[in-house]
Amino acid sequence: MKFHYGMKDFTKFEEIIGINFRDKNLLKQAFTHRSYLNEHKESEIVHNERLEFLGDAVLELIVTEYLYTKYPDETEGSLTSYRAALVNAETMSKAASRINMNDFLLLSKGESKDTGRARQIILANTIEALIGALFLDQGYEIAKYFISKNIFYLIDDIVSANTWMDAKSNFQEASQENESITPLYKTISEDGPDHDKDFTVGVYLDDELIASGVGKSKQEAEQIAAKLALEKMGWDK
Repeated sequence: MKFHYGMKDFTKFEEIIGINFRDKNLLKQAFTHRSYLNEHKESEIVHNERLEFLGDAVLELIVTEYLYTKYPDETEGSLTSYRAALVNAETMSKAASRINMNDFLLLSKGESKDTGRARQIILANTIEALIGALFLDQGYEIAKYFISKNIFYLIDDIVSANTWMDAKSNFQEASQENESITPLYKTISEDGPDHDKDFTVGVYLDDELIASGVGKSKQEAEQIAAKLALEKMGWDK
């Protein structure tokens, strides 16, 4: 039996992932962005932020177990970097796009027009919410099955291409090698409501601001600032 919500046929998404939800409302909730409810106050479904919170924890545990087993000789530091690269917004949005999650997002008219980084973050958050929904609906093993099928495959490219070396690590190494200085990160501003803040963080060498980045968390803003600083200093080659 087909089931629709917000003009979306979620039966098609179940077919894509090969999993049928017992509680269909959990699946709908996973795709419901806060902005959608601002325009559909009559909706019986709540937004996906609590599911995202749960899914983030489930994802981290399952990925950690996988990396621990896959790389028995790697240090804690390397495994932490691998995990960070595998679950960041860019990688997770790539995994979400591969299973056509973008086609099922429930967004406001304004949010639906956004592309690029904004959409990338929404997709990353939504796949985490989906993992949370799967965990509640069918338990740990089904969540693990979904993650192993749709996310684990990305780690081989991450490791072989050294993209697990994050921008902050790269900028610190380059600045110490070229300038004998350790970078300092400072929060310049925080804008927006608590549930949707934008953080602006600057990266400094001594007292000189090299670049600033904006992100949905301080960590993300720091990574963006470091990437821009690498480019500005010509250390990204």
